[in-house]
Amino acid sequence: MCKNCGCSVVGEVGIHTQTPPQSHDDRHDHHHDRHHHHHNGNNRQTITIAQSILEKNDRLAERNRGYFLAKELLVLNVLSSPGSGKTTFLQRTFSDLGKDIRAGVIVGDLETDKDAQKLRSVGTPAVQITTGNVCHLEADMVQRAAKKLDLDALDLLIIENVGNLVCPAAYDLGEDSRVVLHCVTEGEDKPLKYPTIFKSADVVIVSKIDIAEVVGFEREEAIANIQKVAPQATIFEVSARTGEGMKDWYSYLADRLSKIQAVKV
Repeated sequence: MCKNCGCSVVGEVGIHTQTPPQSHDDRHDHHHDRHHHHHNGNNRQTITIAQSILEKNDRLAERNRGYFLAKELLVLNVLSSPGSGKTTFLQRTFSDLGKDIRAGVIVGDLETDKDAQKLRSVGTPAVQITTGNVCHLEADMVQRAAKKLDLDALDLLIIENVGNLVCPAAYDLGEDSRVVLHCVTEGEDKPLKYPTIFKSADVVIVSKIDIAEVVGFEREEAIANIQKVAPQATIFEVSARTGEGMKDWYSYLADRLSKIQAVKV
């Protein structure tokens, strides 16, 4: 898990709304105990530390969930491998929905805030989390980032996680649902190779279907693999570039939001 992937290297986690902060204090606002690992060869001790980290994260995630519930927000955790088209997919979603759904986004990246800038370009309030060497978002990062958004003015909060199909699967952020993108360029067996993240998915988005034929994507095999690993997941096949399939995705969001509104009433 993360104890072997590089997250043990101490990095700098920055949370900002426009441009990365320059002061050391602003950029170093994170908990050092997340990166504390023993290298004494005692595997049992390493596992205990990893479990402690996840237990702490789960407690904070439940706190986030209660906070978001009180704000009457639909919160989605969007995950994928790098290059799957998450940002373009979200940009198209925010652009098309416009004023129909008041949305905000928290963006996680190792470096730069380019994705957040793209999402702000369509009028979506965005907070960037720059994780440094940390290859996933954690509940405490989301908690601090959410405070920089006017949640009372939102219906939908989307968390665009760091591009990674391994470590983010282990970290609950307090979301209502997990959305996993599976790009046609990744082949048909991605759900079989990375089952953990797909097993936790409530929604699987098969992205970039406009180029499926060009890359030789075997649709039926891919869908069968998704259904085998994640039978609980709702599947949408979309192209953010052409708009194909996006209306079904929007209908799903509208339905989820209507249920929240019904509870509120």
